[in-house]
Amino acid sequence: MSRISIPPVQPVRRDGGVCYLTGEWTVMALEEAGAVTYRRQALSSGGHDMSWDLLGVTRLDTVGAHLIWQAWGGKLPARARLSDRQRLVFQALADHPGGVREALRPRADRLEWLRGLGDMWGLAAENGRAMLAMFGQLVLDFLGLLTRRWRVPWKPISAQIYHTGAQALGITALVGFLIGVVLSYLSAQQLRMFGADRFVVQLLGVSIVRELGPVLAAILVAGRSGSAITAELGVMRVTQELDAMQVMGISHSRRLILPRAVALSISMPLLVLWTDALALLGGALAAKAQLGLSVAWFLRTLPDAITLTNYNIGLLKGVTFGALIALISCHFGLRIKANTDSLGRGTTTSVVTSITGVILVDALYAILFSSVGL
Repeated sequence: MSRISIPPVQPVRRDGGVCYLTGEWTVMALEEAGAVTYRRQALSSGGHDMSWDLLGVTRLDTVGAHLIWQAWGGKLPARARLSDRQRLVFQALADHPGGVREALRPRADRLEWLRGLGDMWGLAAENGRAMLAMFGQLVLDFLGLLTRRWRVPWKPISAQIYHTGAQALGITALVGFLIGVVLSYLSAQQLRMFGADRFVVQLLGVSIVRELGPVLAAILVAGRSGSAITAELGVMRVTQELDAMQVMGISHSRRLILPRAVALSISMPLLVLWTDALALLGGALAAKAQLGLSVAWFLRTLPDAITLTNYNIGLLKGVTFGALIALISCHFGLRIKANTDSLGRGTTTSVVTSITGVILVDALYAILFSSVGL
């Protein structure tokens, strides 16, 4: 027995001089493929001088009403049969000529920039308070391990030293060497104008050992190892490993933050010395090519140009930068939510904040050492 197919009810039907609209005129009905195009064409062929009957419309929302309103040319026809609710919807469209989106669009707030500035400072204060609490807990955990040395996590610390220090030797060597070449080349051009070629050793030594070496190594470690730490902790949040550790009573600070902070505090000064050595080597080679100064003379003059105080300042900066990068990376890693979008934003924020913090702390060190005459 064949099945009888019932033709669907047409939403737009013309009978004589009357255009009848029936069925549903909602966003759900218009999301079907070709529904908007078909209804717009059917409405446009109705003509402006005919009557309209919308009493057969079962459901009408602002999206469907806006489609009909456009076909009417933005004004209510002279002959139209509408229910009271439908008339209220079209009256709202008439009161807002810009359409539904224009009516719902929020008004411009002249103080929006001030509110955004306040939100930014509030977020910064919240992150600062959280990192200060994390630093205090880290100090307590470190002091606790000093009294119980058998509980020191040697394996995680050594693994982090390998990942953050040994595996970063290549990139720091390359960038340090190239920075030394560029700095020596540019300095030689200026010193040659005054006949002070031999002062290139003092210029390179102080600038690299005291400032450029620690800052350059910290920026590279923040972009390389800091982002890796944040992403690692973020993945642990996504896979609910952090929640499992909390349920089992395992401290995040002692198991995750402390090994990374200790490892970066150890590896960063070593990376600073490594970056200084390669940068000075590049500067010596560039000075030989540009000024004709021998590498042997450069190395003999270097100890007199760089005092032990400059080396100590560079190492102190390395330790501080390493602990700061570890603290910031772990902070933003633990704040990541269990979704991929938060993971990407958290990693980016961690790197940017780490680099900004390194430069800010370096400026504070410069002011402090300058005030005490170092």
